[in-house]
Amino acid sequence: MVKVPTTAFDPADFIRDADEVSIYLNDAFASGDPAVMAAALGTVARARGASEIARTAGISRASLYTSLTADGNPTLRTIISLLDQLGVELSAKPKAA
Repeated sequence: MVKVPTTAFDPADFIRDADEVSIYLNDAFASGDPAVMAAALGTVARARGASEIARTAGISRASLYTSLTADGNPTLRTIISLLDQLGVELSAKPKAA
């Protein structure tokens, strides 16, 4: 059997601007799964520089990493601050029937 070399895929490597942040987060939010949403926010924070995002959002980098994992439980304040620093906003729309 021939072993095929592979490399790890990190979506953070492909998120470059606010439009891509929005697309990535909307897909995660559409899942309805809080763990997927938190992990996606963490991925986006890493893509945009977690240390700087945390500093400008007024939270520690460790707190940001801890809350934005699949097991994390970020506060609404953390989420809103993070989204603001990422250049996107939270909005709501009616559910499809």
